Amino acid sequence: MLRRTPLYERHVEAGAKLVAFAGYEMPVSYEGVSAEHRAVRADAGVFDVSHMGEIDVEGPQAAAFLQRQLSNDLSRLAEGEAQYTLLTNERGGILDDLIVYRTERCRYLLVVNAANRDADVEWLTQRSERGSDVRDVSDDYALLAVQGPRALGRLELGELTPFSFERGRLDGVEVLISATGYTGERGVELACAPEDAVALWDAVLARGVAPCGLAARDTLRLEACYPLHGNDIGPDWDAISSGLRFACALERDFTGVEVLREVAAQGPKRRLVPFTMREQAIPRRGMAIEGGGEVTSGSLSPMLGIGIGLGYVPTVMSAPGSELVLDVRGRSRRGQVTTKPIYDGKE
Repeated sequence: MLRRTPLYERHVEAGAKLVAFAGYEMPVSYEGVSAEHRAVRADAGVFDVSHMGEIDVEGPQAAAFLQRQLSNDLSRLAEGEAQYTLLTNERGGILDDLIVYRTERCRYLLVVNAANRDADVEWLTQRSERGSDVRDVSDDYALLAVQGPRALGRLELGELTPFSFERGRLDGVEVLISATGYTGERGVELACAPEDAVALWDAVLARGVAPCGLAARDTLRLEACYPLHGNDIGPDWDAISSGLRFACALERDFTGVEVLREVAAQGPKRRLVPFTMREQAIPRRGMAIEGGGEVTSGSLSPMLGIGIGLGYVPTVMSAPGSELVLDVRGRSRRGQVTTKPIYDGKE
C-alpha cells in the first residue's frame, strides 16, 4: 500500500498526475513540467514534500552522539540554525544527505529523504547512546516548499538568513519557517501539523503561488547541481568523490572519516561532474560516458533548452571544459563538463 500525504485529496481535485515515489502516491505534475519549472524560476511555486522523514534527537548527549554520526561540524549550529550534512557509513559512503536543525539547546530535528526514513531511524537507533533519545516523528509533520524569487514576497515574509529557521504563523496556521530548499532559488520550507496542511496549502495557493510536482523539482535541482540520493550519491560513493567535501568536517571524528581523509589527501580517482550537451540529445541515468564514466542524472533543461546532467568520470576528465562522449541509445553524442550551477539565471 502506498502512503498518502495529508494533501492527497487536494492533488486529486487539482487534476495532478500521481505516481509512486519513495513509498508514497505523489503529484509528479499539474500544468506541466516546463510551466511549473519556469514558474519557480520567474515567480513562486509550492511543492508538497510531506513525504520527507523527520527524526527527533533529544538529550544531554544528543550533540555528541550526532557529531559522531554526521559529517558536518554540528558545533557551529546555534538554536534557530540548520545545516546540510551527511549520514555516512564506515567506507565514507553516503547513507543519506539531510538537513539538521538545532531546535533547542539539547534537541535536534533531522529532515531526511523519504526513501531512507526507516533505514536512517534504524541506523541511528542502533547506535544511540545514553542521554540521546532518537524518535521517528515523521507522522507529526506536513511540509511545503515554497520556492522562487517572489516566494518571500507572496508569503509576506521578511528576509531570512539561509539555513535559519523560526516559528511563526501564516494565515492563521502555526508553522516552522525554514530558509532552505532544493531548487536553487530563494524560498522557504514550511512545516506544520498534518491536520493544518490543507489550510496552509490553500492559503499559499490563494497568494498566487503555483502548485508544482516532483518532476519540476527534479529539473530545478538538476540545473542547480544538487545531487539526488540514490542517483548521484549513495552508500557506495564516497563524499569527496561526490563533490560534497564542503559538508565534511574532516577534523572531526565521525563514521568513515578516516577513509574520507585518505581520499581527500590522495585525491579521488573519479568525480561527480555537471555537464551540458553540445549535440542534440537528452542524457539519462545509466548511459555510459566514453573513458569509464556513467551518467547518474539527466534531463532537458527547461531554461537552457539543451540536455544537461550529472555523472561520474575519471578525475583526468573532470575539469570544466573537458569533452565527454555519451552513448545515447547506441549513438555517440558530445557534451562537456561545466561549472556549478548549470543554470546561473541567464538563458
